[in-house]
Amino acid sequence: MNMNYDDDVKRRLRRVEGQVRGVLKMMEEKKNCKDVVSQLSAVRSAVDKAIAYIVAVNLEQCILEEKEAGKDTSKLVQEAVELLIKSR
Repeated sequence: MNMNYDDDVKRRLRRVEGQVRGVLKMMEEKKNCKDVVSQLSAVRSAVDKAIAYIVAVNLEQCILEEKEAGKDTSKLVQEAVELLIKSR
């Protein structure tokens, strides 16, 4: 299934892109290790949230399609859980 990515998820990833650029700038400016790691943790958290959002929206769309077709949705839920586990 092809997924349409909405503006919210694109906005999230643009924010992550800006955060990564900020981290690179901090490194070029030889900022404190603790500050760089702190910002990298924020990047990781933002990426994790984007992943969760994408999986949730996709799962919702897939479940609706499967229910309309009269099919079982348990496999879809399992696949979504596996995607989330793999992303960690």
